[in-house]
Amino acid sequence: MVVYRNIQNTHRPTTTSLTLVIKVGTSSICDEVTHYPLLGNLSRIVETIIQLKRMGHRVVLVTSAAVGTGLRRLNMSEKPKKLASIQAIAAVGQGRLMSMYDDLFGQFNQPVAQILLTRNDLADRSQYLNAVNCLEELLDMGVVPIINENDTISVKEIKFGDNDTLSAISAGMVKADYLFLMTDVDCLYTDNPRSNPDARPVLVCDDIEELRREITVSAPGSSLGTGGMVTKLVAADLATAAGVTTVIARGATPENIIPIIDSSNTDKKLPLHTRFVAKPKPLMDRKWWILHGLHTAGTVYVEGDDIKNAIHDGQVDSSLFAHSISKVEGTFVEHQAVRLVLQHKNSQGIVDNITVAKGIVNYSSQEIMRIMLAKESTIVDSLGYKDADCIIHRDNMAITV
Repeated sequence: MVVYRNIQNTHRPTTTSLTLVIKVGTSSICDEVTHYPLLGNLSRIVETIIQLKRMGHRVVLVTSAAVGTGLRRLNMSEKPKKLASIQAIAAVGQGRLMSMYDDLFGQFNQPVAQILLTRNDLADRSQYLNAVNCLEELLDMGVVPIINENDTISVKEIKFGDNDTLSAISAGMVKADYLFLMTDVDCLYTDNPRSNPDARPVLVCDDIEELRREITVSAPGSSLGTGGMVTKLVAADLATAAGVTTVIARGATPENIIPIIDSSNTDKKLPLHTRFVAKPKPLMDRKWWILHGLHTAGTVYVEGDDIKNAIHDGQVDSSLFAHSISKVEGTFVEHQAVRLVLQHKNSQGIVDNITVAKGIVNYSSQEIMRIMLAKESTIVDSLGYKDADCIIHRDNMAITV
């Protein structure tokens, strides 16, 4: 079996070294009913990471379960609905969770580091690069970074949504070769295997959009977690776009990671898993950051074929100018990210809205509407001043089609 290597990862200690991101969900860390830690599972995860490091690989662990661990510590039976209560429980649980990891890794004299993130931390380009540099430095030091979302201060607007998404973004940040999404089933199935005996395992996927049309993934995550198989497909889409091969595997048997990435393993009976093949032409770092690191603050609609004709092979040859814009939705300021939607009439005369890109605007929503209403030939004539020649420069635009 050929071992995959991300072409963007040029930071390898040895030629055989891989960078791996392993995401472990709440259901693999604590009991869904009693909230007691599943020490057997945690020990196997830690031992697997230690073995991977002995093989020369660099490993990042993305963990959930701050809330589940906090519930146990506070002797609470159910996760409350109130946001402030969940944040407080996460604050109690995060310290306890890291203490468990530190104790387990400490048995092998393996240092670990805690990194808590929100989407807001990555929205600023300099902060994003600082986070990337910190992760790279920790990996160079031989440390295992343990990443979790900072639930204590996260609100809907700045949350990643779930740790599957966080793990995919983390994998893109370190230009990982593999992202492992550990869950409570062996792999992705065409339907829920618990309720449909005819459900078939999906072993390899190189087109996630086509796969979505062929399978049923409606099952939510556990009562403690926030994810499910739907979020794992989203994470796989994000990670493969960054050149990261993504694998769904059973969290109770983390040792299966080793034969999956072992180039010397010629046995075709590999552990059951689903492999999402990385895109052959991954997005470059800045474009990937625009797509997945920035909050989408609004939508800009464009008419005509200017943008459509400017897109070639996933790249854009032209910036977005005011004359192409037909409508603006949402309230945003300059330097925020917006969705770019092409309004296109189909053969029946019905207008289709097609999301084609995401970009960083040079003008606020109010300024763009003023430019549109004024219908002047130049931005200076419309506003009385000009900060930039275009609404979105092509270097700040990431194509999604």
